[in-house]
Amino acid sequence: MRELLTGDEFAAALWDFQRTAFRLEAQPAYHVPAEQGLLAQLRAGQPMAADEVPELREWFERVAKRTRQGARVERVRIHDEPPTDYQRWERWCDPWNIRAGEVIRYLPRLRAVGVGLLSAARSDDWWLFDDRLLIVMSFDAEGHMTRIERTDDEAAVAEALAWRDLAILHSTPAEPRSVPTTRE
Repeated sequence: MRELLTGDEFAAALWDFQRTAFRLEAQPAYHVPAEQGLLAQLRAGQPMAADEVPELREWFERVAKRTRQGARVERVRIHDEPPTDYQRWERWCDPWNIRAGEVIRYLPRLRAVGVGLLSAARSDDWWLFDDRLLIVMSFDAEGHMTRIERTDDEAAVAEALAWRDLAILHSTPAEPRSVPTTRE
């Protein structure tokens, strides 16, 4: 059974795991108010440091705390070729995520379709926590989150575990690079 979550319940659930948190990102862009200024600056050729945004800095701090405690935070991002502006911005932010301890991998969209991942996962995004709890996020065409559902149904979790393994198998790690000290 799936339970609908509010935004606040979703935010709390993000940190209610013990060992592992895995996210599959399938959208070409996300509409997150806190990121819009950063995205505009990247488009203008003047990208700003990701940790200058309080909401992102809080994310990096939380990830760092959890990974220092021994947890693993990982995601596979399905990206277009060429990447959308939003996806270019995500890659720009990789050094901060990686420095915080997050493992980030990339999977080209055409390859994801070819191996059956997107049709299986219905192009939703999701988090899988401790291999036992699944949170599925649906989005509209502009990248606004429209629905958040949580389930611990064994069949749904088993399916997500298989998708996770498939995504990891066919993806490549983000290229490590240092956190930019100037606007590059």
